[in-house]
Amino acid sequence: MDETAFARVAEEYAARLYTVAFRMLGNRADAEDAVQRTLLKCFAARRSYSPRWAVSTWLYHALANVCIDELRRRRPAAERPPRATAPATVERVDLARALDRVPREARLLLALHYVDGLSYKDLARIRGISINTVKSQLARGKAVLKATLAEGGDGGRP
Repeated sequence: MDETAFARVAEEYAARLYTVAFRMLGNRADAEDAVQRTLLKCFAARRSYSPRWAVSTWLYHALANVCIDELRRRRPAAERPPRATAPATVERVDLARALDRVPREARLLLALHYVDGLSYKDLARIRGISINTVKSQLARGKAVLKATLAEGGDGGRP
């Protein structure tokens, strides 16, 4: 893939990548940084891109790895200071807190499936797991979300 083609791809996918990164990382600055790192990594590896993979699969795979690396680097949630939030409705705050309780792999799959509309097959290919594992992770994530929201959005935290 030449530089011009890569620039078109980056422009086409940047907003979608940002949406997924924001859902995974929870704040604008980290999401923007994750997208930038993803695009830089993909640009550096553009010559190794194989057209047998959809460009979206290649980009989402790279983004997923960047986001998961960032989440691993963070301190455990209990040690983090409360996240600063812009004025939001109670429902949005509850949803954000509930998403924090979802295991990171399930949270990533939820974002890719429900925000970007990727199929189970695409998710399996991006994450290198079986379709049945995708289904079970999505079910697990939805169950955690439902239970946490039923408890008031914070999983019972004071």
